[in-house]
Amino acid sequence: MLFAAFYNLLPFSGRLVIDPQESFRDRGGLFFCCTDSLNKMKLLKTVPAALMLAGGVFAAMNATADDSVFTVMDDPATAQKPFEGNLNAGYLAQSGNTKSSSLTADSTLTWYGNTTAWSLWGNASNTSANDERSSEKYAVGGRSRYNMTDFDYLFGQASWLTDRYNGYRQRDVFTAGYGRQFLNGPVHSLRFEFGPGVRYDEYTDGETKTQPLGYASGTYAWQMTDNTKFTQGVSVFGADDTTLNSETALNVAINEHFGLKVAYNVTWNSSPPDSAPDHTDRRTTVSLGYKM
Repeated sequence: MLFAAFYNLLPFSGRLVIDPQESFRDRGGLFFCCTDSLNKMKLLKTVPAALMLAGGVFAAMNATADDSVFTVMDDPATAQKPFEGNLNAGYLAQSGNTKSSSLTADSTLTWYGNTTAWSLWGNASNTSANDERSSEKYAVGGRSRYNMTDFDYLFGQASWLTDRYNGYRQRDVFTAGYGRQFLNGPVHSLRFEFGPGVRYDEYTDGETKTQPLGYASGTYAWQMTDNTKFTQGVSVFGADDTTLNSETALNVAINEHFGLKVAYNVTWNSSPPDSAPDHTDRRTTVSLGYKM
């Protein structure tokens, strides 16, 4: 309802007009561009404001372990080119009576074949206050997808992260299973996937734990206007220590290569480590993105 109301407030010239011969769809999760050029006057007004906003990253509460959700619509059947990639980065620094800094960066690279897609991703974030580090997280992962039909596919993915301020020296996860592409149009895209997996945790206190898990994930993308895209991803890793991840993002294209991304991530752990007892962690970021 909220986004529908927002869409109705947009001027008609800013709403989405799809021409199959003149537009292409971004499945890299960053932004959507049409070959129709944006109004130059609007671009000149938008770039300075976007750069001012994207110069910083705003972190709410702690960065948390395992808060990434794979939201790339990696369907090889609709790929427009053999490779797509994006890079997002944001930085905020403050000095004077209070000295602090926050940095975040993430990237996704995807290669397409006739019926396959291969993706690599990574993200990093850290926060410091008065020369003392308060959060630090690094993660990398890989994923493959094989289309059996126009709607059904198989997938496999693996990831590694370290998040010592939330009690994890490292966390390794592997999952594989079946997925269904319910929608894959130029305006709305929706997929759901699930399967078994295994997770290895090494905590900062030296303890380790390996456990089987059940994995499920859903991703929705809505191309709101020519240059505005909304995405929502949710994933669940069900085990003795169940993890629920959510990412809500809005991507606004500045031009063909650069865009602004605003994202809100939430992670809930049923049994967090003793060194980080809060069950829920939240993070809000504003970053400048580059589409390859």
